[in-house]
Amino acid sequence: MGLPAAATERLAALLGRRSYLDRPEDLALYEYDGGVDKHQPDLVVFPRTTVDVAAIVAIAAEYQIPFVGRGAGTGLSGGAIPREGGCMIAFSRMNRILELDLENERAVTQPGVVNLDLTLAVQDRGYFYAPDPSSQRACTLGGNVAENSGGPHTLAYGVTTNHVLGIEIVLPDGSIVETGGKELDLPGYDLTGLLTGSEGTMALVTKITTRLMRKVELVKTTLAIYDSSEDAGRTVAEITARAITPVAVEMLDGVMLRMVEEATHAGYPMDAAAVLLIELEGMREAVEEQVEQIRDACLLTGAREFRVAQSSEERELLWKGRKNAFGAVGRVSPTYYVQDGVVPRTKIAPTLNYIGQVAREYGLTISNIFHAGDGNMHPIILFDPRKPGDLQKAQAAGEAILRFCIEAGGSITGEHGVGMEKNELMAKQFTPESLEMIGRLKTLFDPGNRLNPGKVLPTGRGCMEIRQAPLSSSAPVY
Repeated sequence: MGLPAAATERLAALLGRRSYLDRPEDLALYEYDGGVDKHQPDLVVFPRTTVDVAAIVAIAAEYQIPFVGRGAGTGLSGGAIPREGGCMIAFSRMNRILELDLENERAVTQPGVVNLDLTLAVQDRGYFYAPDPSSQRACTLGGNVAENSGGPHTLAYGVTTNHVLGIEIVLPDGSIVETGGKELDLPGYDLTGLLTGSEGTMALVTKITTRLMRKVELVKTTLAIYDSSEDAGRTVAEITARAITPVAVEMLDGVMLRMVEEATHAGYPMDAAAVLLIELEGMREAVEEQVEQIRDACLLTGAREFRVAQSSEERELLWKGRKNAFGAVGRVSPTYYVQDGVVPRTKIAPTLNYIGQVAREYGLTISNIFHAGDGNMHPIILFDPRKPGDLQKAQAAGEAILRFCIEAGGSITGEHGVGMEKNELMAKQFTPESLEMIGRLKTLFDPGNRLNPGKVLPTGRGCMEIRQAPLSSSAPVY
């Protein structure tokens, strides 16, 4: 339907001609993220400061325009898709590291800073930023805060919320608020924790204070090779039973590791049914002892071979294979659909069996690569969107897997978020009372439901009973 001409003129005057896009061919680049859903915005704007963001939001409020924030567009659940059109606020030009306070192990950044760039800025002085999504070379810290992003190494270090100490936000009425800060623990409600992971539905993050960590003395990366995916799953439970917490435990099944090896030549065995990539960090003596305990656990539960990377180059190559896995899929299939359901670690093997059943039932190839240490499954469903009905089959297969995760005592998402992909399943995960409470929180921050509408909560477009407020309403409908 487009934006009111007066609103567009005011935004253009505020930002200048080089700071917005309105041509259809340009807008098409912002209609999608890393998932499968699409919807085009009516306008994309590129602020450079918090004051710019506040002014944009104030104009959107005046004209009752829906708006959504966007980082790098690497999300996998449609979180940055402008479901109702309107104005997209892209943070790519707010990409400065504002302060590095290494003495207190703190950093202050704008939201458009790329995740890996923060580590690169401090690694020569012995520090790093712990959360490491697989897309860390492209994804931005603002998007990480919105989605509460995880990654392979968050098994030991925790997810984004464990490393964000404070944020500056712009509320849907254009006001600027700060929560948290450099201090370890401020009194009052934990608004920083509430907003981290709120998927851009309550506020726009314009500044982030993060925790930095010291590099460890020794890192050891190991590879366990299996002839059975079930044995690899049993190994994870065995490691947990021995009270060992690696910094990462990643699993690739045979389908995935062959795609990865053909693309990256990382050293994965082409004939294996599964591999576990296990990394340990810490003091030298403790790490060396744990490597031997891990070796024993792997061999006891059916590993046919156990390798330890002998150099930093070999370690980096193994991780290159893991972190470039999604790209490797593109050499085999024109499109894929990835899920991120979570199950208890003791249910990994049964879940893998069920995923195999789903693949056979729908006639699809499904590969698996996931954070086995915390049961965060990533079934990758290969399909061809040019074939009629193939996308719908992939989505149905993904939903069946997520429903199984719930029944197994898990969750519909571990790190990708709910977005517009899984919001109709929220009524399967939560009781009506819990969803009502979530809806009230959303309404408290965004009474007009104009900030990233149609996300997280069920919309009623499926078969669920609980729905979000329409854009014209100021209160949720239940």
